[in-house]
Formats: sequence, C-alpha cells, structure tokens
Amino acid sequence: MKVTKRSILAFGALAVTSAIALSGCASSSPSADEDSSSKGAAGKLTVWLDAERVDALKGAADAYEEKTGVTVDLVGKSVDDIKDDFIQQAPTGKGPDVVMGAHDWLGELSTNGVVAPIELGDSADGYLPVATQAATYDGTVYMLPYAVENIALLRNTKLVPEAPKSFDEMVSKGTFVVEQGAEGNPYHLYPFQTAFGAPVFGTDASGSYDPADLQLGSEGGFAFADWLAAQGEAGTLNTDIDGEIAKQQFLDGTAAFWLTGPWNVAAAVDAGIDVAIDPIPSPTAEAASPFAGVKGFFVSSESKNKVAANDFLVNYIGTEDVQLELFKAGNVLPALTAAADTAASDPIIAGFQTVGADAVPMPAIPAMGSVWQYWGIAEAAVINGADPKATWQKLTDDVSAAIK
Repeated sequence: MKVTKRSILAFGALAVTSAIALSGCASSSPSADEDSSSKGAAGKLTVWLDAERVDALKGAADAYEEKTGVTVDLVGKSVDDIKDDFIQQAPTGKGPDVVMGAHDWLGELSTNGVVAPIELGDSADGYLPVATQAATYDGTVYMLPYAVENIALLRNTKLVPEAPKSFDEMVSKGTFVVEQGAEGNPYHLYPFQTAFGAPVFGTDASGSYDPADLQLGSEGGFAFADWLAAQGEAGTLNTDIDGEIAKQQFLDGTAAFWLTGPWNVAAAVDAGIDVAIDPIPSPTAEAASPFAGVKGFFVSSESKNKVAANDFLVNYIGTEDVQLELFKAGNVLPALTAAADTAASDPIIAGFQTVGADAVPMPAIPAMGSVWQYWGIAEAAVINGADPKATWQKLTDDVSAAIK
C-alpha cells in the first residue's frame, strides 16, 4: 500500500528520527525482564487496536518504519478490554504509545490523565467537522479520528418507493420500528429530541459541551415529552420493541422503515431487501440530528515517543489511503473528508454520510453518565402513559442533582 503525506508538519519524519537519536534511544533496548509492551523502546511505537483492524494498518506501519526507522508494533486487543487495560497500565509506564478507541471515552481518559494532546496542524481542515469536534475536549484535540458512525432511516424500497419528507408522512406510508425496550433507548430517539430544540447540554465558547448548561429541561424538552406521549398512545413508539424485534420486523417486511445504524445494513441486504438510507424524518420544521460516534487513536500521556506517535497518526493514519483501508475493515464512514467522499461512491455509505452532516457528537463529558441512568427510564415511562410534564421534570431534577 502506498502511503503519502498530506502536509509537511513540525512533527515530520526528519524531526522524529533526529529526536530519537538525540535522546539516545536509538541504541537502547528493553531489559530482559521489562514488559514487552513497555513504552520508550528504542525507535519503537506500540499501538493497541481492535484486532480486526490490525491488517488495515500494516501497510502504514511498514511505510513508517521504512521512512523513519521507527518500528510500529501493532497489537490486536479485544474491544471489550482495551479501554480498561489502557487506563490501568498507562500510569505504570507500561501499555501502548497509541491506543484506538471511541471519542466518548475522552471524559474518562482525560479525568484519569492518561492521554496527551495531538497536533493536527494544517490537516485539521481535512476532516469532517463532526469528527474534529468529537476529537476535541475542553478546546484541545486529543484524538486522530478515523471513522464516524450515526443512525439513519432504513427504507424497504419495494414497500415504499420514495423517501418520506416528514415523520407524519413516514408513519402514514408504512410501519416504523425503532429499538426501545423496557428501559427505553434515548440514543435512538435523540434525533427527535433535537428536532424540538432540546439537546442534552448546551455548549461553551469553545464549542465544548457545558455540564452546567443542562438543556433537557428547556421548553423544547417538555414539548418533546408531550410528543413522546402522543406517539406512545398511537402505538408508533412501543417499549415492547427491542433491538431483535425491530430487526425481525424489518427483515420480514412487517415494517417498511427502521431507524438504526450501519451495523444492521448487512442483515437487511442479506435478507434480499432493497434498502435505501434516508434522512431521519423530523416531527418539526427543524432537522432531526442524531448522535455521532467517532472512532480514532489517542496518544498516551506516558509515552516516551510522543513526537513519533503524533507523526505516525497525523501523517500516516491521517491519509486517504490508510483511512480507506480502515474503512474496508469496518465499512464505517471515514473521518477524513477525501476518504469519506471516495467511500460514498457506495449509495449506502452516501446515505449515512448525508444524515451524518446533521449529526452531533455524543457528549464525552463525565456528566453524561448522570444523564444515561435516568434518561431512558423516563422516556419509556412517558411512552407507556406516565404524565409527560411531571416525568420530564423529575428527569431534569434527577440529572441536575446527580451532576452536582
């Protein structure tokens, strides 16, 4: 695989090689009893990543070593363990120089002091806006983004040939399903909440989410609660519909519309359904903006090779070729705009990209944990007939108290 640099930055290959040589690292090596994953090995970067994406980065790792002499050790890890293992090992001086993860880890990683800032330089303008926003925490970039994921409306074109222009039009054209369950699922309902002008949090001057500006209890939040109650009464939203039931109803043709993410498209295609990806129909005149989840790479705050780590991320993983290799491994929209546009030659990917243009990053701030524990339960209660005003007020009060 050919890897090209998108810009000449201060963290270029010459600077990396010089920094290693001047530090004396080039001639040193780990002691026999040193953990094989320890950082600071001579001319070496250790990268932890999802085991399914190791092959996608081999070309970049080889190209970087050939150019700089710095070896890149790609270590496949279970996605279930990688975050906790990183948080535990980084402070001890062990673990990786670079770790793959999700942007909504940032609050926890920052609180634990285990990640270092990343200098994107001129390359920052080359990423999808939602990707750079998600990679930024308290005004500082901490992540090199490589993929953006959001939900959209899947439509069975045999049942409904044309995309609906509004929520009411969608419901009139065919059955609509969205994953809920007994405790609700606010992630999937968030596009409709934003359509009422009720984000979870407001933002500060830097564009970061402000935990002191809880917007759940805004006028729009109560309007959304009233809408939830009406949809529950009409049977449009149903807490008996969990993820598996929603999936089955779309696959067997009972439902014409399914609000879900790219992770479920393959099942629909394999079932022989001609699927179209549509914008999420709004129940108001405003856009229905879903959450975006952004995946990327973090540099350990304890890495002794931060210069090399930054260079490898920005100038190698941050290239169109490599981001497309990662796309092939996961089929998720690349974060780099040029790569995203190339991937969008597939109409399915193009559909998610269109919807993602209105997406907002899922809040990564620690206060978000205080929202999740109450949010879905309150929504489920309203859908099932609880008083929308009183229930939403209690949700707001509970979240406010938990944050304080």
